[in-house]
Amino acid sequence: MELKRCFDPVVDERTRLLVLGSLPGDKSLAVQEYYGNRQNKFWELLGAVIDVDLRTLAYEQRLTVLRAHGIGLWDVVAEAHRQGSLDSAIRFRNENDLHGLLDRFPTIKAIAFNGGTAGKLGIKVLGARADAYEILTLPSSSPAYTLPYQDKAKLWLALQQMMRRFDGY
Repeated sequence: MELKRCFDPVVDERTRLLVLGSLPGDKSLAVQEYYGNRQNKFWELLGAVIDVDLRTLAYEQRLTVLRAHGIGLWDVVAEAHRQGSLDSAIRFRNENDLHGLLDRFPTIKAIAFNGGTAGKLGIKVLGARADAYEILTLPSSSPAYTLPYQDKAKLWLALQQMMRRFDGY
C-alpha cells in the first residue's frame, strides 16, 4: 500500500469556516489540487453556497475566492497508507494537528466535515474542543458517495446560514 499525504492547509487570518476532508484521492494527488477529481462535486457544491461558479475558475482563483469568503480547506488525515481513493481503505493513518491550526487561526468559528469519515475522525481528534465550534458533517462530495447531487446540495446549503452568522459575510 502506498503512503499518501495531504496538502498544506488553505487558511489565512480571514478564515471563519474550515472545511475538512479526510485525505485527497488519487486524482487530486496526481494534479496536486484539493478536489482535483473532475467528477467530485465539491467545487459545484461550495460554489452554490457562496453563489460563485467555482468550476469555471482556475484552481488558484478558486482558492483566492474561498479565502475572500472566509473559507479554508484542509484534511483530517495528514498521511496514511491507502490503495485507491476510498476512505474505507485508509490504513495506518496519522492525523493533522488540528489543534495547532485552530490555535494559529482563532478567527475560525465553524468546521464543516466533507463526509462521514472526515467527521468521525475529525471530531475524535478535536475531542472536547469540538464544543467550541459550530460543527456540521456534510455528505461527501466524492463520486463514490452516490447520493444524488440535488440531495447533497440541499444539505450543503446549510453552510450559508452558518456563514451568515460570521461578521464580515
